[in-house]
Amino acid sequence: MLTAMGDVMRQAYEKGWITTRDGNVSLKRSGKRTIYITPSGWRKTIIHPEHILRVRVSDEGYSISGSGNSKPSGELHMHAKLHEMHGGTKAVVHLHPTNIIAAMYAGWDLQALAAEFPEVSRYTKVGPTVPVLPVTSLVLAEATLNAFTDNGTLNHLKYDIVGQANHGVCAVGPNPWDAYEHIERLEHICEIVLKSGVNPKKESFKCKYRGSSL
Repeated sequence: MLTAMGDVMRQAYEKGWITTRDGNVSLKRSGKRTIYITPSGWRKTIIHPEHILRVRVSDEGYSISGSGNSKPSGELHMHAKLHEMHGGTKAVVHLHPTNIIAAMYAGWDLQALAAEFPEVSRYTKVGPTVPVLPVTSLVLAEATLNAFTDNGTLNHLKYDIVGQANHGVCAVGPNPWDAYEHIERLEHICEIVLKSGVNPKKESFKCKYRGSSL
């Protein structure tokens, strides 16, 4: 699955969902405390297994090993929190898909919107949108975890994907490609809605961020 991490990033770049050095993917296997994550600032078109960093998570913090002087993605906190909540093998994919971000910026509620399209709602559970928060921050990591767990009331991840206003999306799955497909489905319907020219006038479609913006 380490190879799949690089393949997903290349596909995302080809789709125009990230620029060269954007986005990040992580993987954690069941029963392990090691997270495999893409390096920070690396050209995502040339990510291969030897470039993936290994991050050992302990009560004292992170122990990092990998290629040269590479550092793990700045969104490591977010990945670590999502993996900690899920005990099994899980991949986390964070991208910046154009149409999803545009839909959030226009005021669409992704969760309500997805419910209108069966090709999404049958296979992908869309959670509430995270408000505008500083990227790579602990507060963004906490807010994203809260969105996945119904404001922290659950001890498991309830959703497959959540939007992050003015920033991107975070999706989870048993492997990188499954997480990627959740993003692809949501991106597709956001493109349809934006091309329709319809505005989010109905109260049920207006974006309601979870929490407050900084």
